[in-house]
Amino acid sequence: MNFEAFNSTVDGKKTRLYQLKNQSLNVYITNYGGRIVALYAPDRNGKMVDVVLGFDSLEKYIKADEQYHGAIIGRVGNRIGHGQFSLEGKQYTTAVNCGDHSLHGGIKGFQSVVWDVLSASETSLTLSYHSRDTEEGFPGNMTIQARYELKNNELHITFVATTDKTTIVNMTHHNYFNLMGEGAGLIEDQELQLFAQQYTPLEDSGIPTGEIASVYNTPFDFTDRKKLGKDINDAHHQTQQFKGYDHNFVVDGYVEGSRTPRKAAIAWAPNGIKMTILSNEPGIQLYTGNSLSGKDIGKSGTSYASRNAFCLEQQHYPDSINQPSFPSIVLHPGEEYYSICIQKFEVE
Repeated sequence: MNFEAFNSTVDGKKTRLYQLKNQSLNVYITNYGGRIVALYAPDRNGKMVDVVLGFDSLEKYIKADEQYHGAIIGRVGNRIGHGQFSLEGKQYTTAVNCGDHSLHGGIKGFQSVVWDVLSASETSLTLSYHSRDTEEGFPGNMTIQARYELKNNELHITFVATTDKTTIVNMTHHNYFNLMGEGAGLIEDQELQLFAQQYTPLEDSGIPTGEIASVYNTPFDFTDRKKLGKDINDAHHQTQQFKGYDHNFVVDGYVEGSRTPRKAAIAWAPNGIKMTILSNEPGIQLYTGNSLSGKDIGKSGTSYASRNAFCLEQQHYPDSINQPSFPSIVLHPGEEYYSICIQKFEVE
């Protein structure tokens, strides 16, 4: 990896590339958007495989057709219906960037800002960002810390945030995974199990209907291990409308306020790599890269086309602020937002 290709200045702040490494994993992260540029894990033959899509220079990230590769997402990940919400009797309008809706924090979300580096070591990196009151339409000055830490065969990603005014927050991390290696092509033969018996169906515009539906007897049933491609082209309206999966699943066993990560997903690849996702969040978004256009050329020189990767985004549910039955994403002054995701890599 060419570190110098990430040395630049964006919005008056310096960008760099950092490396975290231990006996099991090797991770490269830039403070531009807190992006994971590369994540190497061993396959069953001991070969180190880069399992996330990304680019070999900062310039390519800035110019990319897909703007969320490997990035921190916020303030509010996923969609806010019509970019509008009410909080403590006041109506707010956020930046609209996905049809009629706000997606992943608006036009310039956390993926497009330079994060300050608080500390860096061989196995950990802590970043900080101050999101100003009214930034992208959100109320309150918010201070966020994002920490990446290697612990044996696990990558821990932790977000902590506080605010000086009541606001909303729903952060996630947007790795595009291909466990056969970035640039390896379609992911439909890779397998997935989700610890989720329910999901949140969507209107055609991508906003939840408000229903929490059973996955059983639908293409959304990943309660047993199955190939991603098994039901991806099913005639079900939800898979047809979104050309695959781009849906939030209700993770079993959620306890509001708990900081204890629990198992949300396991993915397997034919090369023996097994990835387990653990999180304290109530939901996880499965996205099968349906909209990857093929315009972006990745680190291996291969174009990133539709279904060349999948995302597993820990989160509160989409449009939670406008859905009274969904877990709350409201953060008050004096409270601390805490979200953790663990990506654990093993060989099977």
